[in-house]
Amino acid sequence: MPPESRFDRRLSQILAHATDVFYERGYEGASMRDLSRASGMSLAGLYHYCESKEKLLYLIQKHTFSTIVEKLRERLAEADDAEARIRIFILNHLEYFLANQRAMKVLSHEDEVLKNGYGSEIAAIKREYYRICLGLLDDYKRERGLYFSSRIAVLSLFGMMNWIYTWHNPRIDADASELARQMGDIFLQGICAAKTGKSTKRKSVAPN
Repeated sequence: MPPESRFDRRLSQILAHATDVFYERGYEGASMRDLSRASGMSLAGLYHYCESKEKLLYLIQKHTFSTIVEKLRERLAEADDAEARIRIFILNHLEYFLANQRAMKVLSHEDEVLKNGYGSEIAAIKREYYRICLGLLDDYKRERGLYFSSRIAVLSLFGMMNWIYTWHNPRIDADASELARQMGDIFLQGICAAKTGKSTKRKSVAPN
């Protein structure tokens, strides 16, 4: 990997400041002038690094999702067991979220902002991440002889993990490793309850 250039280092600093500004003001409430003040540089200097706040949001999202996926692939390469790979996915996700809570709030709240090419590129990375998780669930389902919707299971798992920044308090809540263990237990026990292919739908009872 080539050494990081001075431009890249400065841009990384700008993205960190932009994350804070978007976190505090929201994307719509933030201006390029706010971003230049936060980064300690002139407006003209900021435009030299990034031509718009949309580009900044795009770079924040691209860095975040690319980092999560890259780290996940490295970890998954070290494990073959289907259950262990799901637990790796959960731990990888929670570790990044808890270490980057401001960025995760920005990404969660500004999910629909990016349009055109920016939005398409980020959506492609998200689809890749979703497909990795879907594959892990399919492998686990085949190995255990279970019957459940992998799509519902994946989206339910993301629902458990993605909003952790809204409630996690490091003073009273467990760290990422312990949270991942407990969430993994809850999630896996839930899908393991689906042991037959029979429908679990119940007929509704109409009032008299």
